[in-house]
Amino acid sequence: MIQPARRNLSVDDFHAWVATQERKYELVDGAPLMMAGASRRHDRIARNTLVALDRRLRGHRCQPFTSDTFVRIPAGNVRLPDLGVDCGTFDDDSLETDSPILVVEILSPTTRTFDRTDKLEEYKTIDGLEYILLIDPVSPQVRLYWRDGARRWTSTRMVGLDAVVDMPVLGLHLPMSEVYRDLQFPPRPTLVEGDAVKGAL
Repeated sequence: MIQPARRNLSVDDFHAWVATQERKYELVDGAPLMMAGASRRHDRIARNTLVALDRRLRGHRCQPFTSDTFVRIPAGNVRLPDLGVDCGTFDDDSLETDSPILVVEILSPTTRTFDRTDKLEEYKTIDGLEYILLIDPVSPQVRLYWRDGARRWTSTRMVGLDAVVDMPVLGLHLPMSEVYRDLQFPPRPTLVEGDAVKGAL
């Protein structure tokens, strides 16, 4: 991600400005932040996941959205997740989700640490959000964050193409075999004792 000169933009000013841009930006601390381009592998995982969500949510009041739709953070930032599901009112002219219930981030070498820390914590502040899904593009593993009965965030890591990501609030069962459809996985190096957690979500 590339940080341009800082500007003190409101959310409305940002939306008016970003509508004139060819590249994708987020609003961070009042300044537009250009998003890095995605690899073909990243794009395929996003497409696979979108297709899987769309197939399961047809006829449902909640509908998937793509990385062209903004998610507003209560503190003021405006983010672009890779995709997600919105359960609010659909407005043809809006650039934002109305009531996001799921956001999905596909990790990349340049944003991996940020997505797993700062951005994750921002998403957790959205009151109506129920799920945050982090997808590893290199190996078949994901981490799902969800709210428990006391509205506290907890998480589970799932590994392998036979695993299924369950999101009962949405009535969704997302097979990882569909998320990683048509992808090959490079052999991973043998881990030595004590290094087993390295690279894990």
